[in-house]
Amino acid sequence: MNDLPLIETWDQLARVLPPFLVRCGVAALCGAMIGLEREFKRKPAGFRTNILICVGAAIYMSVGLLLVHAGGEQGDPARIAAQVVTGIGFLGAGSIMQAGGAVTGLTTAATIWVVASIGLVAGAGFPLLAIYAAVMVLLTLVVLGRFEKRVLESDS
Repeated sequence: MNDLPLIETWDQLARVLPPFLVRCGVAALCGAMIGLEREFKRKPAGFRTNILICVGAAIYMSVGLLLVHAGGEQGDPARIAAQVVTGIGFLGAGSIMQAGGAVTGLTTAATIWVVASIGLVAGAGFPLLAIYAAVMVLLTLVVLGRFEKRVLESDS
């Protein structure tokens, strides 16, 4: 652990901090957009939860990239991303409930999963792709949610 170069000077921090803040900031924005929609619908994983999931995934990916750049073979961003996907799957699974033959929470679980992926994209250094993905998710939740209510539930 001692052979890893540490950020010990302001010059070293000045090189790393701006891209880190942009990546985490975009992740927070994306998580907030999706989280607001979930909050307005009074879902369990709302505003703060989606921000934290998205920013957390961005931090993990950013740290993985920093380790690769700082120490060569000290980290593998693909492995970190895979672990985020696995870990977030457990979190999403915890939001799925079954009672009396009805299953609820699937959209919440899917949203948790996709918000983490958006965080990984932002953390990997693709902020515009993260924003586009967040807009697609938001449109899916809002537009298709309305479509389901009007068309699919009216057939029942």
